[in-house]
Amino acid sequence: MPRSSLKTVTTVFLASSVYFGLAQGIILNSLDSLKANYDYIIVGGGTAGNVVANRLTEDHAVKVLLLEAGASDTGVLEIEIPFLCTRAAPQTPWDWNYTTVPQPGLNGVSIPYPRGYVLGGTSSVNCMVYTRGSKADFDRYARVTGDKGWSWQNMFPYFKKSEKFTPPSDGHNTTGEFNPSVHGFDGFHSVSLPGAPTVIDNRFNLALEQLHGEFIPNLDDNSGSPLGFGWSQSGIDGPSGTRSSSAAGYLATSIRNRSNLHILLNAQVSRLLPTGNEKGVPIFRKVEFRVDREGPLRTVTASREVIVSAGSINTPQILLNSGIGNAGRLKSLGIPSLIDLSDVGENLSDHPLTVLAWFVNSNETYDAYYRNSTLQAEEIQTWESTREGAFVNGIAQHIGFVRVPDNSSIFHSSPNPSSGPNSPHFEIFVSNYLLGNTPPTGNFLSISAILLTPGSSARGSVKINSTNSFDVPIIDAGLLTDKTDVPLLREAVRSILRLSSAPAWSDYIIGPANLSQPTITSSDAEIDAFLRANTGSAYHVVGTSSMSPKGMKTGVVDPDLRLKKAIGVRIVDASVLPFVPAGHTQAPTYAIAERAADLIKAANLVSS
Repeated sequence: MPRSSLKTVTTVFLASSVYFGLAQGIILNSLDSLKANYDYIIVGGGTAGNVVANRLTEDHAVKVLLLEAGASDTGVLEIEIPFLCTRAAPQTPWDWNYTTVPQPGLNGVSIPYPRGYVLGGTSSVNCMVYTRGSKADFDRYARVTGDKGWSWQNMFPYFKKSEKFTPPSDGHNTTGEFNPSVHGFDGFHSVSLPGAPTVIDNRFNLALEQLHGEFIPNLDDNSGSPLGFGWSQSGIDGPSGTRSSSAAGYLATSIRNRSNLHILLNAQVSRLLPTGNEKGVPIFRKVEFRVDREGPLRTVTASREVIVSAGSINTPQILLNSGIGNAGRLKSLGIPSLIDLSDVGENLSDHPLTVLAWFVNSNETYDAYYRNSTLQAEEIQTWESTREGAFVNGIAQHIGFVRVPDNSSIFHSSPNPSSGPNSPHFEIFVSNYLLGNTPPTGNFLSISAILLTPGSSARGSVKINSTNSFDVPIIDAGLLTDKTDVPLLREAVRSILRLSSAPAWSDYIIGPANLSQPTITSSDAEIDAFLRANTGSAYHVVGTSSMSPKGMKTGVVDPDLRLKKAIGVRIVDASVLPFVPAGHTQAPTYAIAERAADLIKAANLVSS
C-alpha cells in the first residue's frame, strides 16, 4: 500500500477470539508433550512451512515438529473474512509490526513492513491475491541456479498440485472468467474468483472494450502468460467464503490430527546450534527457542534436517544470530562466525506499490463498511449466516499486467529488468473502495499499480545490530532506488490514467480523491514527485537467502535449498528466490514448498 494506505485504521471493530497461550487439542498443549528429538524440525508455521509439514507427515513413520512464533489463527475474524484483509496487518496482534529504515527512494521516510506473526504466517494476513508470475520468471530461476527443476515447465505441476480451485461464493457461472486447464482442483490452497458482484464490474469490462493498446483481455493471468486484463483470483475458499491460508488448508483438522505431527505455537526460534561436523563441514541439527516471548531458552534436535521457513525477514535474522553470515560483520557484533556467507540478509527485493483514487457517483462502493461499525457488524452477520455478500470479496475484483515496449527510452541507458520478452513490468488492480484510511464521507474507486520489475540496484537488506537474538532486525526495503524504477512506475500511472479516462467512467468518476494526484496531462516530473511521496510496499519480499549454483561462493542456498557450507539445514520460503517474480509471491511460495517437500523426501530415500 502507499504510505497513506499503510497507516490503516488500527481500531479493531471486532470482538475477535485471540488466544495467546499454547493452543489446546491437536496442537501441543504442554511443553511436557514435546519430545527431545524429531526427524525434522520446521522453523516457521507460515506459507511454506505448513506445506512442508503436511507433505513430510504423509509418511506416518516420519516425526515432524513445527515451531511457530505466533498464536493460533482460529477464530480471528480479521483473518478469516476476506474483506477484512486490510485489518489483519499492519500494527495488529498478528503482525511482527516491523518498520523499515528511512527509504531514500521514498523521500527518506520509514514505512511499516508487515509480516505474519500467527499460524499461517503472511498467508494469514496478506490480501490474498493469487498470481503466479510469468514463465520467464521461472525459466530465469532455472538459468541462474543451473537447475532446470525451477523452470516454468517443471514448476507448473507444483502450482497445480498446491491449488484447489473452487466455485465462487455466489455460485455464478464462471465460463469465460478463467481457464480451468491451468488450475488444480485437488490441492490444499483454495483459490476462487470474486464471490459477489460490484458496481464497477460492467464499467471495467466496458472500459477494456473501449480502449486499445495495453488493455487487451486475458482469460487467465495464471497461465504463465499474464499480459492483459481479466478477473482477479484470490486465495479464498469460495463455498465457505473464507481466507485460504496455509494454516486453513495445509493444516486442516485432518492434517493436524496426524499423530506424527507436533505443532508448538508461541515458540520463537533464536538460533540454530551446531551439533558436530563432517570432514570439517559444520552440522546444524539443534534449534534453540523460547515460549511466550520469555525464557528460559530450550532446545530440540532433528535427526535428519532442520528446515527454516521463517520468511524473508526472520530467516536471515535466525541465520545471522546463529553465526551464519558475513564473518566480519558478525565478529564486530561479538557473534562468533561459524559459516562465512556474505549474502545472508542481502539482495532483498520487493515490489513498490502506489494507489490512485477518485470520488465516484455511487452509493454502492464498499467504503461505508469501513467507516460505519453498525453496517460492518450487519455484514459480518450476513457473512456468518450465509457465507455470501460483500465480505466474501478480497481487495481486488479486476487485475491486469502490462509490459512497456522494448524500444522505450527508459532502456536506452539501463538494462530492461524484466525476466523475458513476454513478462510484464507492472500490474494494475481495481478496487471498489478507497484503499487506505476511509474519510467520514464519500464513495471511491481505487486503481493501484505495482512495479513488478525493480531494477538490479533496487536491493535492500536484513541486518542485526546486537547479540540479543530477539531484538528487532534492521530492514532496508530498497524501494525505488534503481534508475528504471520511477520511470516504469510512471508508465503504470499513465496506464491507470488512460484506463480511468475511458468513456465507461464518464458518469461515474467525479474527481481525484487526492488533489496532488496526477492527471492525464501531468508532466513526468509531476508524476515522479507524486510517486516519491505516495509509494509504499506491496510486501512481496524475496532474496535474502538466495539460491545460486552449487559450489558458487555467492548466494545462501544451493538449488536443492540446502544451506551452503553446512549439513543438516534447508531453507524453504520466499527468501530463496534471487529475483522477485512478476506477480504476488503467495502462489510461487506454495509451489516452491511443494517442490522442496519432494526434494527432502527424495534425499531421505537416498540416505536411507
